[in-house]
Amino acid sequence: SGLTLGGVARRTREALVVCEVAGFNLVIVETVGVGQSETMVADMTDMFALLLQPGGGDELQAIKRGIMELADLVLINKADGALKRIAEESSIEFRNALRLLRPRIEGWTVPVQTCSSLERDGIDEAWEAVLRLHEMLIEKDLLAPRRASQALSWMWAELNDNLVAALRDDPELGRVLPELEKEVAAGRLPPNLAARALLRRF
Repeated sequence: SGLTLGGVARRTREALVVCEVAGFNLVIVETVGVGQSETMVADMTDMFALLLQPGGGDELQAIKRGIMELADLVLINKADGALKRIAEESSIEFRNALRLLRPRIEGWTVPVQTCSSLERDGIDEAWEAVLRLHEMLIEKDLLAPRRASQALSWMWAELNDNLVAALRDDPELGRVLPELEKEVAAGRLPPNLAARALLRRF
């Protein structure tokens, strides 16, 4: 992901398009992080699956609230061996927590399931949940609007990235930026006024 926030790389969307053009009808995008900021992938996929480890409890719920509000599917992995019972308990906790949140898609109840890649348990059920959501998006004519929203999100992300890059690369701003940064760091100039001054010069 480099310096890009949100859990994905700046060119992940382009990679998705390349995969689609190459004929792949299923593309999985994995994020790099496990925090509230790793949510950009929700703006570029049809289904947002949240993969968790067992035993997070209340602390994990608090950390992941931002992500949980976007999740279309919650999978608790490593539900095997000594962790199997803990994974089942975690699934109950997260199911209860999700009852307090509105799902992103009206009429969709976010499934909370356990799975084990080691024992290959729960994988088929997870795939069935993916298919159920996809069918529902098509039946309710929600897939096209979701894709349109993704395209708009992409446009604004590109605009934001390119504008910031242009600001940073501008030679005149390069001459005044160090002094402005020094003033802001010293508390002599409010950050919002410094930003406005930079935009005016640009």
